[in-house]
Amino acid sequence: MAPVLRARQSLSKDKFSGYFGNLRSQPYNDPNNSRGSNPHSLRCIAWNPLGTLVATGSSEKTLRVWNPEKPHVKFSTELKGHSASVEKVAFNPTKDAELCSVSSDGVVKFWDVRTKACFNEVKGLGDAFTLVWAPDGNTLLVGNKADTIFVLSPSQSTPLSTHQQSVQTNQIAFCWSGEKIFVTTAEGRIRVLSYPGFEPVLQSKNGEETGEFELNGHTSSCLTADLQPTGRLDLPANNYEDGGASEEPQLYVRW
Repeated sequence: MAPVLRARQSLSKDKFSGYFGNLRSQPYNDPNNSRGSNPHSLRCIAWNPLGTLVATGSSEKTLRVWNPEKPHVKFSTELKGHSASVEKVAFNPTKDAELCSVSSDGVVKFWDVRTKACFNEVKGLGDAFTLVWAPDGNTLLVGNKADTIFVLSPSQSTPLSTHQQSVQTNQIAFCWSGEKIFVTTAEGRIRVLSYPGFEPVLQSKNGEETGEFELNGHTSSCLTADLQPTGRLDLPANNYEDGGASEEPQLYVRW
């Protein structure tokens, strides 16, 4: 039976030290990666929706799913099949044992963690490095270093659609409804596009000129973006709030 999730609670700043003071870090060691391997070989990490599993991918082509309550490797599950560095891994947000991984040789694999089986594979996606699921778990996006975004389905072996971007594209985040995506760029901006149409959602006017509205605040390449998890604020623009991080040591929040 799946565990019952506790309601999210706020924690005031003055209680941080008491709440976290007794917590200790717990290492999870993969013996297959410890013999003469690069200490920086871990490339990606992801929790499943229920917080009961953690998946890790490495530059040594390994993909492993851990039980966070049992750190010994014998309680983990190794998923074999990639022939290049595993760049990104993510669980289906609606299926706690369905996992997707992408390797730098342009291969995406879909896994059933319970059976260790790869039940679907998509090839030929170039030097892929980014991956994100739509909130409904029916589709996902994969991006490569040629700034091409592919729309994939867990049940199809070829992309549903392909979208070439005009600027260097880094990471992508969905809004909670799945109707918009936030695309970070090397220009330090975040594009807000419709999904699955990939059209600009908003327009901005500068004098007599009208152009695509973008979230603008970074002075160097914007590397990643994420949304405020609870959506508790009553905000305009369809109730979204997001944050971005750049190559500079700074973080900003925009709503």
